[in-house]
Amino acid sequence: MAPRTTVLVTGGAGFIGSHTCVELLDHGYDVVVVDDYSNSSPGALDRVAKIAARPPVAVHELDLLDRRALSRVFDEHRIDAVIHFAARKAVGESVELPVEYYDTNVGGTTALLRVMRDHEVHRLVFSSSCSIYGAAARVPITEQDPAAPTNPYAASKWLCEQVLADTCRHLPELSVLALRYFNPVGAHPSGLLGEVPRTAVPNNVMPYLARVAAGRLPGLSVFGDDYPTADGTGVRDYIHVMDVAEGHRAALEHLDDESGMRVFNLGTGQGTSVLELVAAFQRACGRPIPYEITGRRPGDVSALVADPGGVARAWNWTTRRDLAAMCEDAWRFQECNPSGYPD
Repeated sequence: MAPRTTVLVTGGAGFIGSHTCVELLDHGYDVVVVDDYSNSSPGALDRVAKIAARPPVAVHELDLLDRRALSRVFDEHRIDAVIHFAARKAVGESVELPVEYYDTNVGGTTALLRVMRDHEVHRLVFSSSCSIYGAAARVPITEQDPAAPTNPYAASKWLCEQVLADTCRHLPELSVLALRYFNPVGAHPSGLLGEVPRTAVPNNVMPYLARVAAGRLPGLSVFGDDYPTADGTGVRDYIHVMDVAEGHRAALEHLDDESGMRVFNLGTGQGTSVLELVAAFQRACGRPIPYEITGRRPGDVSALVADPGGVARAWNWTTRRDLAAMCEDAWRFQECNPSGYPD
């Protein structure tokens, strides 16, 4: 019997990383996780093991900037491919902490590439972001539309893509798939795994809505109602986290299609405004969500909606879950885990 493929998942205890670990384990992959738990919890990996009925092969607590520690992970395990999630990810915070964002996101990626090169690992799925498109001139957005990042988080992801493209030109044996996914929300349908922000006030809208619905926060701040959209609030392409996880697994299966750097959007192609999202979450939880309109947030744009046709044509893959499922699963996780994961 051929050995199973071993995948290193950086940031594997995070929101998207943990759901992707479940997806990989469910499909027969062996998984090695590295995470520094700066924005995640070891409890997430306990839940991963429970859902998948088997734990990751190993979990290593380390910072990707520590190349010696990362190199020891590659020495210890026969890594066949890497899925790279580990990064800082809050738009607003990045405006306040630009140096930290470039250091972690770009520096972590270059450190990973150097260790991969030293250990002759040539297959990488990179967790990129739709935010690199910035204030796009049109929606839906295709992979051919120009990058125009409007905040340090987005700029750091764009720089990582440039580093990866340059590295692929230098190392022709390297195969990289960069996935520009849109706004991941929801939770595992079991209610065991979801998004648990480490901050008292979540940076992302769905966990914020869940805490408002649970009575843990007084109301949602809607950042601006004067955008050129139907109701004046920002429009985003929300995608279920399980679809994001499945998309990363599909990318892993298509890494060998060709070498070099390829980029794909992951999204539904459906735009939802903030107020439409509030209404959908109210239906899911069965209670009102108080909110107030405040000023625009620095770095935000009016609309980001994917054209998902590229990945559909290349892999015959599309998302499967709608907005109602995103809200229902997120609310189920909140009800089952009112205080997040146990320490």
